Order: sequence, then structure tokens, then C-alpha cells
Amino acid sequence: MLENKRTYFNSIAAKRIKQRKAKSYYWNDITKYCSYFIHEDYSVLEIGCGTGELLNNLKAKRKVGIDFSEVMIAHAKTQFPELELQVMAAEEIQLNEKFDVVILSNLIGYLDDIQKVFEGLKAVCHPQTKIIVTYYSFLWEPLLKFGERIGYKTKSPHQNWLSLSEINNLLFLSGFHVYRNSRRMILPVYIPLISEICNGFLAKFPVLRLLSINNFTFAKVVNTALSKELNTDYSVSVIIPACNESGNIENAILRMPALGTHTEIIFVEGHSTDGTWEKIEEVKNKYAATHCIKSSQVSERGKNAAVKKGFEMSSNDILMILDADLTVAPEDLRKFYHAIASGKGDFINGSRLVYPMEKEAMRFLNLLGNKSFSMLFTWLLDQRFKDTLCGTKVMFRKDYKRLVSNRKFFGDIDPFGDFDLLFGAHKLNLCIVEVPIRYHERTYGRTNISRFKHGFILLKMCFFAARKIKFR
Repeated sequence: MLENKRTYFNSIAAKRIKQRKAKSYYWNDITKYCSYFIHEDYSVLEIGCGTGELLNNLKAKRKVGIDFSEVMIAHAKTQFPELELQVMAAEEIQLNEKFDVVILSNLIGYLDDIQKVFEGLKAVCHPQTKIIVTYYSFLWEPLLKFGERIGYKTKSPHQNWLSLSEINNLLFLSGFHVYRNSRRMILPVYIPLISEICNGFLAKFPVLRLLSINNFTFAKVVNTALSKELNTDYSVSVIIPACNESGNIENAILRMPALGTHTEIIFVEGHSTDGTWEKIEEVKNKYAATHCIKSSQVSERGKNAAVKKGFEMSSNDILMILDADLTVAPEDLRKFYHAIASGKGDFINGSRLVYPMEKEAMRFLNLLGNKSFSMLFTWLLDQRFKDTLCGTKVMFRKDYKRLVSNRKFFGDIDPFGDFDLLFGAHKLNLCIVEVPIRYHERTYGRTNISRFKHGFILLKMCFFAARKIKFR
């Protein structure tokens, strides 16, 4: 059956090459969206690369493509001689290399056994590899068949018409965790102005986006066999930004659990008036024999500056943020460590809105604002969020370095750091996972957050990010 399919695709390859050029508007949008999530430091494998346009347009350090059509690979090699291309079937991948991203673009409809192909992807995956699957929406089947009848679209063999839930289930059965689904393009042909309105604006909103032709599925491997490769012996840096928190500094040390092979604690203080800096230095000297403690001060205002300084000072594998008010218990950092070290996610975000809160932990307007931003982020990033403003966030140091190099895309506009990290993690295509924690009352001091002033700043940032993420 595989040979029959190869013969068929070779026979229509020339037509498909011409058609792909004619339908560049449609294909360019797929390329644009995939490219958004590819960092220049990533290695990429495209399975079913066809004529190579998508792979060629990605800004990755290493790009490899395979396709079972000799004619398409020959054409791609002529057009893009710098790409590494091989004739190889998706069912018979034989590559002695692991990639950061694996792309299957409009391929799964032609596969005889999708689950077998998905399971075979593990041979080219390391524990942090991301899978991107693109496919037509099954709602478009009648229109696509009509396009074939009138000669607008090249006739295709009978395809597997799959909904997003069916694709998600096949990935789950194959040992992958689906962490994001996206839809794009409700008008797949270019009509000046009308296409921009339909695809650049209308297709971004609920209900209307269900009419989109292209479905995108993002997944991360969670197979037990691969998890054995995952090094759970990571070292950890806990960054504690502190402003007017002198009464909490020693408790942060006393309650800090041992995390991984080595835990360093980094206090970064700025603009305190209650002796916080002096208390940090006192505690640092007092516990020097039992704890690795670093400290620094920042002249800039805002938590983001303190977090950046702490990340710069860090030397360990995993970076954690713990607010000095200790409303998130230091003991709960074990949950965050387990989530990232076991491969459950690449970016771990705390969620305070699951368990009941202590009476004075969060005021009503703050709670309302948090819920509103959570709904906004769920729409913006195509992933469910419960709590975007929890101060406790965890990521790998290597990913933070990539985030820093990407920061110019969004700009340095966040005084708090929460949105800067979440937007950056999304741009890097990291698997973001939320860990529910209990949110406690303060035992010392008062909040540094102004509900209205800072809420307005965060809202402006969301509108700015919408232009960069949703409406670009």
C-alpha cells in the first residue's frame, strides 16, 4: 500500500508543485504561524516536507525534512540546496538524531495508521521536544471536494477526516500530552481587504474561529520510556524579590525545602524603607554555614527588575520565583520542582484560584481582576489559564536565556514580570502547566500592588500583546 501511495504522489507531484505556488496565500499562513513558535536556536524536523517551502522559511539552526515522494524531494533539493532532505516514509523514520520541534503539516490525512506514525516520533524526540500537527478542519471537506470537481484543487485520494478531539486522542494514545489547539483562516483564498478582515480579525474570535480551515495541535512527549532519559537531578535557584518585607526574610530561609541536587536562594531588594536590605544581609551571614544565599539590590522600581537581576545572578538549572510576602508557601515549591523535573511542563505557573483562600489573602476586586485576566489570557494564548498573576513561576534556565533573546519581539514593557514571562514562554512554544496552591494571608507588611493603577498597566499590556500574538 505504501508503494502504491508513493507512485500516486510521484505522478501528481508536478501538479502539486504548480498548485502550491498558485495557493501561496494559504500555505504562507501555515508557514507564518509555525515560524512564530520556532526559536533560531531550535532544531526542526518536518515529516512530509513536500517541496520544502515551509522548512526553508523557518529560522532554525538546523532544518531536516523527509518525504516519501522522490519527485518532491528532488524538486526541494533543487530549490533549497542548503536543506537536509531525504526520501523516507513517515511510517519508517530512520534518523539517528533528536529534534527540538517536529512538524507534520497537512500529512495525517494521507496516513494509513496515524497512531503508528505518532508512536514512531519518539525515536526523534527528547523529553522537551514539541510536536506541531496541522490539518484541515473536517467541516471543510464538502467545499474541498467541490474545489476538486471544478478543477480549482488537485484531486486527492480519500483522506482521514479528523476533528481536533480525534487528533488529540490519537496523540494521547501514542504517549503525548496536547497542551494547545489553535484554529486559523476562514477564507483560504486571497481577496484584497476582504481576506485581511476575515483572517486577520474575524477568525480570531469565538464561534467564528470554529469556521477556520486550519487546525493546529501542539503536543509534548510524556511517554514513560522517554521519561527515563529525563535528568531529575537538577539544581535550583530560588529568586526572592523583596520590597518592605523585612519581617518575612528569615522565615523564607527557615521554611525553604531542599530542592534537587543543590538549592541557592537569591534575595533581590529595592527601595525598602523598613530595613529589608539590612535584614537580608543579617540572615545571609547567620545561615551561611547551612544555606547558599546570594543578595543584591536594584535601583529600578518594580518586581520585574528584581526578577531579572536574580535570574542574571543564578547559576543553577531551574529558576523559581517566590514572592517575599510568603502568601505562597515556600514548602509548595516541591510541587513546582516535581512538575518541571518530571517533564510535565516546561513553564510552571502557580494557580491560587482553585483552593479556598484565607480571609484576607486576596481582596474582592483583586480576585475579579485575576479572573478577568485569566479569561483574557485563555483567549490570547489558546490555552486555558486559571491564574496569570500568581508570583510563583518556574522555568529552565536554558529556556530563560532564549526568552531574553526573544524579548525584543514584545519589548520590555512589563514592570511586574508575570506577563513578560508568560508571553515569552508562549512565543518559545513551551508547555505551560499550572500547579494549584493555597494562597495565604500576609503575616507581615502590606501589598505593593495598586489595584487600579497597576491593573490599568496590565490591561494595556494585554492589548499590546494581542497585536503581537492574536492579530499579527
